[in-house]
Amino acid sequence: MRKILSGLSIAFALCFSATVSHAQDAAKGEKTFKAKCAGCHGADAAGKPAMKSPSIKGKSADEITKAFSTSPKHASVKSLPPADVNDLAAYLATLK
Repeated sequence: MRKILSGLSIAFALCFSATVSHAQDAAKGEKTFKAKCAGCHGADAAGKPAMKSPSIKGKSADEITKAFSTSPKHASVKSLPPADVNDLAAYLATLK
């Protein structure tokens, strides 16, 4: 019985720590979004049709990286480290 409870405790701790780290990543991503993306894509990431900026809600890190590499509009963010792109994607995932 103790082994089962110990195993459950460890599993709970791992799940909880993953949730906390995801929240921290999303918080960092929100800062990056507000500083680098909101001006063109809107405060809610829904896009700005007048600027021909699409919605970026829920975009993955791969989709963000592809957009950075294929669009001249993103010159100022092409140098974002992969960790920052992942944080940004974690934040955008919360906006679905």
